[in-house]
Amino acid sequence: MLAAIRPTVQILSRSAVRVAPRPFAAPLMRAGFTSSVRVNGVQKRFTEEHEWVSFDDATNIGTVGITDYAQKALGDVVFIELPEAGAQVKKGDDIGAVESVKAASDIYAPVSGQIEAVNEKLNDEPSLLNKQPESDGWLCQIKLSNPSDFETLLTAEAYQKICEN
Repeated sequence: MLAAIRPTVQILSRSAVRVAPRPFAAPLMRAGFTSSVRVNGVQKRFTEEHEWVSFDDATNIGTVGITDYAQKALGDVVFIELPEAGAQVKKGDDIGAVESVKAASDIYAPVSGQIEAVNEKLNDEPSLLNKQPESDGWLCQIKLSNPSDFETLLTAEAYQKICEN
């Protein structure tokens, strides 16, 4: 996802990192990253395409969205195409799209499984993706067919390093 805006994102990330050097944990907290530690059986991981997955061990469901970093690069979101509940998806499948005033970008399944739910609120209020991309602005929930897919995703620390480059 967001390959079309990657050059812009890289420029933004370089300038932000070089302007104000700070301890490594500080950018994670300011950018809305969570640590890779499990809390109540839930852990968050990321993709190089700027998607996040919050995985619940108890339900085997991953909640999927785009990162705060991605929404800032996209600008004001005006339309979101969501996947259909019940659809079977494979890791890497195109499952939707985000359109903003600056760009349009496809959303890819970060894990394989069945779409259990979609965030219908986004149909009426796509700006939720800008306001709360890593909470109320989630896109869909996927029941993982292979829980080990989640372990292949990036930790918050690894994702932060990608954003800095």
